Amino acid sequence: MRCATGRWRRRVAEVAAVLDGIARYVVPRTLDEALGVLAAGGVSILAGGTDLMPQARAGRVRLQPVLINIRRLPELTGIERAGGGIRIGALVTITALRDSALVRERLHLLWQACDHFASDQIRNVATVGGNLCNASPAGDTLIPLLALGASAVLAATGGTRRVPLGEFFTGPGRSCRRPEELLVAVEVPEPPAGFAGVFCKHGTRPALDISTISLAVGARRDGTVLRDVRIACGAVAPTPIRALQAEAVVEGRAADAATIAAAAQAALADIHPISDVRASDWYRREMVRNLLQRALSHVGQL
Repeated sequence: MRCATGRWRRRVAEVAAVLDGIARYVVPRTLDEALGVLAAGGVSILAGGTDLMPQARAGRVRLQPVLINIRRLPELTGIERAGGGIRIGALVTITALRDSALVRERLHLLWQACDHFASDQIRNVATVGGNLCNASPAGDTLIPLLALGASAVLAATGGTRRVPLGEFFTGPGRSCRRPEELLVAVEVPEPPAGFAGVFCKHGTRPALDISTISLAVGARRDGTVLRDVRIACGAVAPTPIRALQAEAVVEGRAADAATIAAAAQAALADIHPISDVRASDWYRREMVRNLLQRALSHVGQL
């Protein structure tokens, strides 16, 4: 009991140290109110907190004087069809995505990623907006959303802009979101009829660990031919990327052994992995080659 009490006290002390520099805590009830706070500057945004708080405790993120909790903004909730696509509010949790019949039926690539996302406890509070703004090259929802052609909807007091995810990420942990902007939603075009996809994640414990690599592969089947091919890769470059050279090899062809092998080889020119504590450059390249062949073969048979 004393040991458990000691750990609890240390944890409380760590949190207190992290929050020590915060001068103001704000819980806005409307989007306009939240954007007004952001426009004043010096703000850290809290949604689920599953990325922000651990990073702050580790010293990788410095909290600003104003901490704004956006969890009560109704404008950032909901999953719905809109304008020929599906709009996902930035505050939608990973559990809500996984439980959504619309996501499972029409955005199955994203649904698969949510099913491999961390633990139940994390999924219940982690938000899709937080996962995107954290901008990790290994972020689980980033890869399928990139493959699906999603866009980020960013709002500020001066108006709203939409940024394709291929342009949203600018580096490890960095995005084009400006300090005065708030990610309010993700808009995903509905995949065409006949579209099939596979999400693959490799790690020591794929459901819990950060990805060593991840892949999202999708295409529209036209008889035996694959069209509208999308291949997105995670944890193999400074940002999530589309493997454009590999896509070009497969586009308009049947997914036979020769085409799949050529695409896997071409993907090695698309990626730029590093060696770190989770895997070496060489290992990541081998995993991309092997998992891509498996995924393409599966998509070709769906």
